[in-house]
Amino acid sequence: MKITIETPRNFSFRRTALSHGWYDLPPFGFDQSSWTLTRVIALGEDRAVSVEITGAKGAVVASVPGRPGKRDAGKITRDVRHMLRLDDDMSPFYSAVRREPDFKWIAQAGAGRLLRSPTVFEDLVKTICTTNCSWALTKKMVEGLVSALGPRSSDGRRAFPTPEAMAGAPDEFYRDVVRAGYRAPYLKELAQRAASGELDVEGWLASGLDSDSLKREMKKVKGAGDYAAENLLRLVGRYEGLALDSWVRAKFARTHNGGEAAADHQIEGYYSRFGPWRGLALWCDMTRDWLEE
Repeated sequence: MKITIETPRNFSFRRTALSHGWYDLPPFGFDQSSWTLTRVIALGEDRAVSVEITGAKGAVVASVPGRPGKRDAGKITRDVRHMLRLDDDMSPFYSAVRREPDFKWIAQAGAGRLLRSPTVFEDLVKTICTTNCSWALTKKMVEGLVSALGPRSSDGRRAFPTPEAMAGAPDEFYRDVVRAGYRAPYLKELAQRAASGELDVEGWLASGLDSDSLKREMKKVKGAGDYAAENLLRLVGRYEGLALDSWVRAKFARTHNGGEAAADHQIEGYYSRFGPWRGLALWCDMTRDWLEE
């Protein structure tokens, strides 16, 4: 069954799918030869379906095996819209970058929508798994969580585990299977707090808090420092933070500073002209060549 989902006029499937590294972490998968983004979507605590998403003229097409019922088809559609940010209004951002000659390409290319997971919980877990480690280790940790705890689809692939599934896993699972290192107790505690309802991370999407206050709330989660919180803020639609790390600093040095290291305040000053969109302008700038290459 193919579910056709209309997209905004300024939407780029390719720029969104490859906007950052999430496409490379399960339950996502990406085939660049056919430009197909795969996602295993949970349909319940013990059910999942593998969905292949491709771009089309004015739409994306979600291909699923068999013929899902109305409720499942609705869940698939909602998740695809959420992951690809189809309901985000990018016009204020595009207005800002069009005024800058070196950045107007962003609006022309339809860049700026950052791929995210169906849930804030998954994005938070993955973000914690990106801190203070290599990308290879991040992939190993996420693959361990998904392959052991995620609900299985008919083709054997697994969706991301629920907070309840993660909360029920023993401490040694995080230490010996996931190899989460110092993050092991943090992941277990996060899952327990989310499963019990003590921590409502999904509420961050529509939070009435200003971005600084929301960032402080995010940092109350063990394992989420400034960098993790600012990355997560982008995925809930807040773009003031720059989320500077060693990769961004090195890329900025090569791109804008003749290869010389720049102080963080210099980087902040360079993008300050974009106001509340400065973090998104930075990210688009730093990843422009990903697709061009």
